Amino acid sequence: MAHCYWHDALAGAAAGDLVTLTGEEAHHAAVVSRMRRGERVLLSDGAGVLAEGVIDRAEREGVHVVLQEVRVVPAPSPRIGLAQALAKGDRAELAVQASTELGVDAIVPWQARRSVVQWKGERGEKSLDRWRKVVREAGKQAIRARLPEVGAAVDTAGLAALAEDWQLLVLEPTASVSILEVPIERDALLIVGPEGGIDLGELEALEAAGAVPVRMGEHVLRTSTAGLAGIVALSARLGRW
Repeated sequence: MAHCYWHDALAGAAAGDLVTLTGEEAHHAAVVSRMRRGERVLLSDGAGVLAEGVIDRAEREGVHVVLQEVRVVPAPSPRIGLAQALAKGDRAELAVQASTELGVDAIVPWQARRSVVQWKGERGEKSLDRWRKVVREAGKQAIRARLPEVGAAVDTAGLAALAEDWQLLVLEPTASVSILEVPIERDALLIVGPEGGIDLGELEALEAAGAVPVRMGEHVLRTSTAGLAGIVALSARLGRW
């Protein structure tokens, strides 16, 4: 399988064009992977363009690639989003990484009432940057043409406000409706609570905004795996797999 690298200026590119990888991407290709002239690579801009090319020259300062094929991958419809409650340790980051590999289209960090972790000030900015870096690396591994957007962290009121643009589905073990039964009418946002579960007041606020609680089987899943199972279920239902 060809290596995949990010290049932010692929919009409008065509077969025969020469593009240059620089910075970390060039270092990884030329030094870490030791790629050489004639080797095949894939390039993505994370915004829908996926290109295949052949290395013309590989140096630490820049890797020059001649494009052979360029295609634009349309955005899926309806989209699948993930509102992931902040969690301690690396659980939330694992969810972000795996959901990117599974094809999620948007990620919303949720500062839930029971979240042990608090994103405030400089720590919040660094944590958000870390999530975005995780998404970028996971997208490269999965060879994604489109990266999920990672929005700023929201509280429960901000999450409820997203009902204007998304169909909100709360992953709740006590729900009476299965995720396989609820009609998907538009872009769907899966909401995953923190380790201690979603606070009852928050659940009521989300339901008041139109959110629908849905269950996934008989077992209680961790905050790091619940969203992944939901993405798989919706992907299969929507014919994305």
